[in-house]
Amino acid sequence: MRTDLKKKTKELALRIIKLYVALPKTTEAQILGKQVLRSGTSVGAHYHEAFRSRSNAEFISKIEGGLQELEETIYWLELLVEAGIIQATQISGLIAEANELIAIFVACVKKTKDSRSRKQDEVGK
Repeated sequence: MRTDLKKKTKELALRIIKLYVALPKTTEAQILGKQVLRSGTSVGAHYHEAFRSRSNAEFISKIEGGLQELEETIYWLELLVEAGIIQATQISGLIAEANELIAIFVACVKKTKDSRSRKQDEVGK
């Protein structure tokens, strides 16, 4: 799963980069584009950092950071559409991909928290 998520987060980043390059050169498009570029490309960095974490708490923190970036990415993508800069059909796949990653990241956090809770219960017995 780790390799799959590394690949998925990198693919998201590359798709975001391609979107940014294709945006109109208007001030509004470039400002919003830089926001989505920053948040969309940092998801993978958070994921990579999570697997170098020294504790479950640090792992959860890094994954939750990635979740925040995914939510922010969706927000900026929606703004690009609602501002009339791009068509919704151009980014529907990106939004679906971001939502899929959100579900996976949430599951990672939940699984880690549940595992940590079970370990604490076992120690307390």
